[in-house]
Amino acid sequence: MLNHYEITLRDPKGWKLACDANTDAYGAQVMRYAERWAHLMEQRIATGKKVIEVADETSHLADHEGISLVMYGCAVAILARVWQHGEELNQWHHLHEDPVNAQ
Repeated sequence: MLNHYEITLRDPKGWKLACDANTDAYGAQVMRYAERWAHLMEQRIATGKKVIEVADETSHLADHEGISLVMYGCAVAILARVWQHGEELNQWHHLHEDPVNAQ
């Protein structure tokens, strides 16, 4: 497990499985990004903001390593499953990526 940043997980076992499965350079970069991004969003959520208000800005602020779009998609998928605010993030992602067909 990474534990570089404090994040609130609804599925800690799922996070551990994702960390354990992503130990190569590519996967580890995805996990570091996901952790940083969740941490930055949580900081803003603590001030009363919603995921939909902070996800875009913080996605860029969390990118210290130049992630690819595929890495970004992996991070969204992982956080959607295990993070406390994952469902909201997933909804934002679908709206953000496809605003015409989002439900």
